[in-house]
Amino acid sequence: MKIRSEFTCPLEVTLDMISGKWKPIIIWRLRLGKQQLSTLNKDIQGINQKMLIQHLSELIECGIVEKITYGGYPLKVEYFLTELGWKFLRGLEVFQKIGQEYLGQYDNKSFLSNAR
Repeated sequence: MKIRSEFTCPLEVTLDMISGKWKPIIIWRLRLGKQQLSTLNKDIQGINQKMLIQHLSELIECGIVEKITYGGYPLKVEYFLTELGWKFLRGLEVFQKIGQEYLGQYDNKSFLSNAR
């Protein structure tokens, strides 16, 4: 993942950390607790496994997500939010609320019922 070395404000660094179509969605899903790769892949419509793994790796690199690997067979790996990840989640909750209010203007209740 690329975080710019020079920036004009801290917001640029923050946005670099969660840039990409899927990272905010991954963080949003991990608010529900520890998740396995297969669960995330199933629950996030439209993402492929390669992209999911790439984004999870970048979120781990930034310290937003951690993973636990359990020994044994079959190998079990779970992903979860770090303290920093929970801070990002608080910001995403604001975006979620704005999105709900925006969609509410158009009485698009069917879409809102799908937002988890």
